[in-house]
Amino acid sequence: MSQTDLEIVVDDPTAPEEDSPSVVSSGTIEIIVCLLLLALAVTLGYDNWRTGAAWDATGPEPGYFPFYLSIILGGGSLYGLVAALGAHRAARETFVTRAQARRVMAVFVPTLLFCLTMQFLGLYVASFLLISGFMRFVGKIALWKSLLTAFVFTAIMFVTFDVAFDVIMPKGPLEAAFSR
Repeated sequence: MSQTDLEIVVDDPTAPEEDSPSVVSSGTIEIIVCLLLLALAVTLGYDNWRTGAAWDATGPEPGYFPFYLSIILGGGSLYGLVAALGAHRAARETFVTRAQARRVMAVFVPTLLFCLTMQFLGLYVASFLLISGFMRFVGKIALWKSLLTAFVFTAIMFVTFDVAFDVIMPKGPLEAAFSR
């Protein structure tokens, strides 16, 4: 048997179950996305029309090109909405199962908390908490390895951005004490 014929199969013990119930169908998601894009197109169109979407003596007003781009976005959204509504009745394909949604939320919720925490504790402390938390709770890695990796990564980020390149980053009380 040659090397190219070998197939290595690795089972993921944390993979979602095959029989997990559906949370939402693909058609429903398509309709929601088209409605959100249509709302964005209307908002952008109104704002650019208000700013000025005409052609005056000096050329196009500030909202001219964005206004017409929002019309194109709105037209595409309406087309997608009509197509999704027509196809929605035909097939109910699963978009995400409960087990898959649980795995997505295991990443989304800590990332959202990271963004909120960064506002109060700064980038580096929030990054330390995010990295160590992900490694410990999602990756099931030993506590000392999680803390060490998060500390080293955060220290490298601090030296790179704050010391070497002097980039202004969101700082909390701890970072403010160490920075110049």
